[in-house]
Amino acid sequence: MAIEPGTKAPDISLRDQHGQTVTLADFRGEKNVVLLFYPFAFTGVCTGELCALRDELPTFANDDVQLLAVSNDSPFALRVFAEQEGLDYPLLSDFWPHGEASRAYGVFDEEKGCAVRGTFIIDKEGVVRWTVVNALPEARDLNDYVTALGAL
Repeated sequence: MAIEPGTKAPDISLRDQHGQTVTLADFRGEKNVVLLFYPFAFTGVCTGELCALRDELPTFANDDVQLLAVSNDSPFALRVFAEQEGLDYPLLSDFWPHGEASRAYGVFDEEKGCAVRGTFIIDKEGVVRWTVVNALPEARDLNDYVTALGAL
């Protein structure tokens, strides 16, 4: 069961595609966070979603908002994926301990061994304000994110 709006966001600390540690708490008091979980790099729907975010990046990565995309891939795979697709925002690795962050947010599919498509809008105080979870084959609608961010 995914974390519901109104819940304090679990703090996570993961390595990005450059090997740097990114901690959710680092943005507290500074920025709202779009925390997006996706199954795997290099797959059709995931690539489409992440490239759509890339194309609208000023909406999701600016002085007020930070985009963090999390998958169960290794940081090394994420680096190649980011370079190949021109993704210039943090891709975080929930590879080891495998799925720990995805489980904390209730979006890890134990049978498939990966995160499902869960997105959480977290306000500057660290509270989840909006959540959407889609089945693996279903892409999310970026306009929903924009609406949720506008409501903060």
